[in-house]
Amino acid sequence: MMSGKLGEVIRFGIVGGLATIIQYGTYYGLIQLIPSTASKADAHLWTTVAMTVGYIVSFIFNFIASTRYTFRVKANAKRGAGFLFSHIVNYCLQMLTLNFFLWLGLSKAVAPIPMFCICVPINFLLVRFFLKR
Repeated sequence: MMSGKLGEVIRFGIVGGLATIIQYGTYYGLIQLIPSTASKADAHLWTTVAMTVGYIVSFIFNFIASTRYTFRVKANAKRGAGFLFSHIVNYCLQMLTLNFFLWLGLSKAVAPIPMFCICVPINFLLVRFFLKR
């Protein structure tokens, strides 16, 4: 079994990868439901809603997997609150970067990719800080 910080990083990568797939899969499935006749404002709103729903589904998986597998700590109210806080920060960062990449002209399907590249490493640091305290 891998232990230490390298093991945590690898386990985080596995859990984070699965959480990202869950989030993106949910998001991608939901954006397919946006009618092509929707106004730009409505499409943008539903894109944000789709990412939010994906984030919530991913968050639930991520908390369980992060406490049990990645960092191997017991879930408690303090860790849960820290995890929630780190994910509120991460969610806000994701929404800002997603909207930035949409504003730059990336498609709804592609814009999350650079968003994840920016947000996942920051999220690792935040989650590790709050779960390992």
